[in-house]
Amino acid sequence: MIRAILKSNKNSLTLELPDDLVGKMIEVIAFSVEDVNVAKKDTTSKEIKVATFKDKLKGFTFNSGGYKFDRGEANDYE
Repeated sequence: MIRAILKSNKNSLTLELPDDLVGKMIEVIAFSVEDVNVAKKDTTSKEIKVATFKDKLKGFTFNSGGYKFDRGEANDYE
């Protein structure tokens, strides 16, 4: 989903769509916004944000397959 709040200086407006919307049916709605303090939304989709975040964390992952926690050993202070 894309939401953009724009102010046009002419009658025509060109929109760039993300690759995941190419070839799909889309709906474009235009109406005036009275409140000038409307917060602008990020146009990046949630899926793209999650994928980007996962890519950034790849170097920080580890395999804990052989690890076993021993509670008795953890509480042995002597």
